[in-house]
Amino acid sequence: MANLTQLKMLEDLNGFLLVDKPEGIAFSTVVKTVKRKFNLVKVGHGGSLDAQASGLFILLIGDANKFVGDVMGADREYAGTLKLGETTDTGDAWGRPIPLPSRLATLDDLKGDVFQVEPRFCAIRKEGTAEYEVVDTGDHQQFLAHVYRMKVEEVEEVREVKFELKASKGVIVRALAQDMGATLTSLRRTKIGKFDVADAIPFDKLLETEMKDFASVVMPLSVALKP
Repeated sequence: MANLTQLKMLEDLNGFLLVDKPEGIAFSTVVKTVKRKFNLVKVGHGGSLDAQASGLFILLIGDANKFVGDVMGADREYAGTLKLGETTDTGDAWGRPIPLPSRLATLDDLKGDVFQVEPRFCAIRKEGTAEYEVVDTGDHQQFLAHVYRMKVEEVEEVREVKFELKASKGVIVRALAQDMGATLTSLRRTKIGKFDVADAIPFDKLLETEMKDFASVVMPLSVALKP
């Protein structure tokens, strides 16, 4: 159990916590778990991440929440795999098969400004289980995103390929997969702005961290906000 000195230290703690979120856990679960485990007052985040995806997830502790716009607005980088020649209503492997688009987007189409609409259907993990269910989230408004780089591994006669992507905030990788007539089979966020997943603490290791050591894994604002 934490002593009063430790509780006071955590109450005054401000900074960025870089977490390597595993696949299969909702980002909201990460926020709630960290807040409860370390008895924190104010915990926000710098951008959601699908339960099916892994990688960099930034928690904002205390006064770090004042800079949420800077993190939310930063560019993102991803790596993952695509299965070519088939797609689903969610755009990922947890959805139901649907006919391919009448016009498939090429890599050239996915460079620069890209108009996107979030898929109407989304696979959501059932609470307390490893299973997913597809839910109808209704119609979504079209919005503009920007793709700086979309690199797909050159292969022959192989339906699943690796890709790397750098894009603006808000880009929906599942929607890009649908446009290409592909299914997103795995996704990992590797960077948000200057922050790299290589510097993040794995979520399972974070859960093993003792309260007295928690401050040591939080990046101080003086470091996080350094140009």
